Amino acid sequence: MKNDKRSLEKDPFSSSACRQEEPPVVKPCKPDSVDSLFDCFAKTVTRFAGSPIMFSVAVLAVLVWALSGPYFNYSETWQLIINTGTTIITFLMVFLIQQNQNKDSKALHIKLDELIISLTDANERLIDVEELDEKQLKKLEAYYSSIALKARRRLDGDT
Repeated sequence: MKNDKRSLEKDPFSSSACRQEEPPVVKPCKPDSVDSLFDCFAKTVTRFAGSPIMFSVAVLAVLVWALSGPYFNYSETWQLIINTGTTIITFLMVFLIQQNQNKDSKALHIKLDELIISLTDANERLIDVEELDEKQLKKLEAYYSSIALKARRRLDGDT
């Protein structure tokens, strides 16, 4: 009955009923506002910061600092240089990485929502489930865990 075309057309939660219009056309990152400029900057910096080249530069900087220790008699100023440098870099990178992570997470949720919408038997009430509070998510997790447990038991009984 669920796959009957007429019942799907009348169902207010069916894929065709939920999709009112086509998704907007999107273009690659082009900085046309402060937000999109920061977005492009964050993406570029986080990709470069995670590259083997940048890792090598960081290792080289630590080696130069360590080897310069005897020259500066391992003074407090010598120690302060590495502590201050790493603190500043870490502080700034947290914001850039978080921006990139938020964007990636949002894109992943949109892709998952599209998959849910495209499946006729999917529970479309799960679209935007990430917007629920922790208590509601735990209820859903318990529900789907019980379904998974029943499926495992059924499969274990069949083999």
